[in-house]
Amino acid sequence: MASTSPGYGITIRVEGAPSAQPVAEATAAITKAGATITALDVVESLLERVVVDVTCDTINADHAEEITKAISALPGLSVRNVSDRTFLLHLGGKIEVQSKVPLKTRDDLSRAYTPGVARICQAIVDDPANARRLTIKRNTVAVVTDGSAVLGLGNIGPAAALPVMEGKAALFKRFGDVDAWPVCLDTQDVDEIVRTVQLIAPAYGGINLEDISAPRCFEVERRLRELLDIPVFHDDQHGTAIVVLAALRNSLKLVKKELADCKIIMSGAGAAGTAIARLLTISGAKNIIAFDTKGAIHSGTKTQDPDRRWFIHHCNPTDFSGTISEGLKNADIFIGVSAPNILKESDVAGMGRDAIVFALANPDPEIDPVIARKHATVVATGRSDQPNQINNVLAFPGIFRGLLDANAHKITDELLVATAEAIAGCVSSEQLNASFIVPSVFDPNVVKAVAAAVKKCV
Repeated sequence: MASTSPGYGITIRVEGAPSAQPVAEATAAITKAGATITALDVVESLLERVVVDVTCDTINADHAEEITKAISALPGLSVRNVSDRTFLLHLGGKIEVQSKVPLKTRDDLSRAYTPGVARICQAIVDDPANARRLTIKRNTVAVVTDGSAVLGLGNIGPAAALPVMEGKAALFKRFGDVDAWPVCLDTQDVDEIVRTVQLIAPAYGGINLEDISAPRCFEVERRLRELLDIPVFHDDQHGTAIVVLAALRNSLKLVKKELADCKIIMSGAGAAGTAIARLLTISGAKNIIAFDTKGAIHSGTKTQDPDRRWFIHHCNPTDFSGTISEGLKNADIFIGVSAPNILKESDVAGMGRDAIVFALANPDPEIDPVIARKHATVVATGRSDQPNQINNVLAFPGIFRGLLDANAHKITDELLVATAEAIAGCVSSEQLNASFIVPSVFDPNVVKAVAAAVKKCV
């Protein structure tokens, strides 16, 4: 059975007569159904009835409904209410704006707003560099999306993308002390996206592009980098690539292999896949075979897409054109940034000695990690409820912390590799094992190490 997750946590309020044993019966039903009980509270305890709140983590929405029905079917018990803990957390949004200065007196208002603020405006007119020193620009990032490639949900639009962008902004603040704000654009036209971001850029010290589908995301990033004097970072590309490279460096230490000697099979040649392949190639990988929805990318692949052309010219040195199952035979590394359940157990079993499997499709990976671990030495996913989570939060807060502190204007390949090395270095030789190849996202040393590496490269 798949693992339960806090992302599908529910609280069930159960009522029944004491003789019906609500606590014992409800908990037994939940446990039997495969959920994980995380809390139990007796809300009321009277002679005629007992009311209990049971909180549990389930596998998915269908599993949660199954558990609710199982409790409702118990003799003498009724379900009063079911609360989805994830929906409760999102009520009213996850972020807010707070003033950093007191606004309690007329004097406060005179300095923070009129007439005093006019002096600050004039100081910026006199020297535009003062905008960064005297406004939020110094520590603020725009999290920009068009909602065209959100998580594994696809093109769901800007409004439905907002919860993800809110979460991203919350992560920026929690881990990097960077103020970030969602900018969800109701357009998927490259020209309009570029022009809109260009117009709002004066208020920000950096631009984080998020969940924009390939191949448009490449052009958006390229053009904005040419137009703006602040760093532009597409996290789906570079954040993912950085953490993958960091995780691979430590995984290869464990299995005692060199990146240049490894046969690497990749599933997914979109934004993340392209960036991963480029960064691995820069770092010494020589044998990457990438698969998209049409199969292996090789010299006979017909495409006008410049990024597919890059794969043709820089990867697949043997010009392999078979299936992904055939490609995985004796492979050292699998990296999936594609779709759920595309691999079979036999595919992983056929890989080479001490295989490494990064099944990063989210929320459902390319193969169940429990099955993959039967045959691979190191297994990683994008899920927080599994060991070895390849999570971009290891990269982007520290990257932007360093960029903002250094007043940087550009992002280079050297910077990307350096940040990957910094993340990998946060796992000591004593800590490194098959279930711990990257540091915890809650390790305070990660942001410091990444920010320091960024500053050295700027």
